[in-house]
Amino acid sequence: MKADFNSRRNFLKLSAATLAAMTTQGFRPFFNLEHEQKSNLIARIARDSASVYSQPNDESRILYQRYRDEIVNVYSEVVSEAGPGYNPLWYRVWGGYIHSAYLQRVAINYNSIHESFPEQGLVGEITVPFTQSMRYLNTMNGWEPVYRLYYESIHWVMSIEEGPDKEPWYVLKDELLNVDYLVPAQHVRIIPKEEMEPIAADVPAYKKHIEVSIAHQTLKAYEDGNIVLNTKISSGVPMINPDPTLIPTDTPRGSFYIQSKLPSKHMGDGHLTSDIYAYELPGVPWAAFFEPETGVAIHGTYWHHNFGMRMSRGCINMKTEEAKWLFRWSTPTTYGDKVETRGLGTQVIVT
Repeated sequence: MKADFNSRRNFLKLSAATLAAMTTQGFRPFFNLEHEQKSNLIARIARDSASVYSQPNDESRILYQRYRDEIVNVYSEVVSEAGPGYNPLWYRVWGGYIHSAYLQRVAINYNSIHESFPEQGLVGEITVPFTQSMRYLNTMNGWEPVYRLYYESIHWVMSIEEGPDKEPWYVLKDELLNVDYLVPAQHVRIIPKEEMEPIAADVPAYKKHIEVSIAHQTLKAYEDGNIVLNTKISSGVPMINPDPTLIPTDTPRGSFYIQSKLPSKHMGDGHLTSDIYAYELPGVPWAAFFEPETGVAIHGTYWHHNFGMRMSRGCINMKTEEAKWLFRWSTPTTYGDKVETRGLGTQVIVT
């Protein structure tokens, strides 16, 4: 149903006194990089801190630190002879060089407003470095911040409402906690259905399979014995002192089958929080679960770019665009229009 901004639900209304104390900047990230809109010349620091080196070499002098969610200009890419061998990509930034492992290449893209939504919602992608989600509590407590949502993360958009700045905000549904929160509508791109249509659907399912090598940190997808995707991944980091009472963090080896696919998956501890350091990863993109006992999936990754090194708590981390391709290519077949699609799908061999 088309949104009617003149008849909002009462619980979304704020008192005049509260509104007077608000500014748009208080609810919308201000990047001060508007000239970078629609470019990919910026990056986000995706860990607590990242060192800026004098040369693209981790043995060179450290000049200073950049901190989580700071946005940096990227002047050029450097493939360093000094490595590291598994990922020799460095970025030249202001004053020096940062290794690519914990930089997420981002852009600032604002989107037209989508005003009608089917009952099941539509899939949307965050297209700014990050955006702050908000939740309305009550007339006494007003709005509170919830998750910070990051570039390339995927979310279910259910409807459009008036946000805390009286501008259009999308209502997002968290599939894990079954709660709603809002983000500025311009920060989300509604993904058209054709962008999620299956790839190579005419190839019989039994002729497709995936091979993951833990030793080489690679993933290969095959069609009838021919490689159609060959890329680096990040698998699980084994526990130093394994605890039998805890879920293992290394990636299990064996022969499996994709059984569940979700375009958007909230992973982590399952807490509703605004703490950006909490282990909460809402909107993990293009998840294909193949080991149901411990919940191991192949999925996109927006919190590091260190492929070729073990990084995860068991899952197979991939570049988001490649995880999206694999999501569309593998079975069970899905058009991305359901929260979850189940079925016995593509074989995954982990060695």
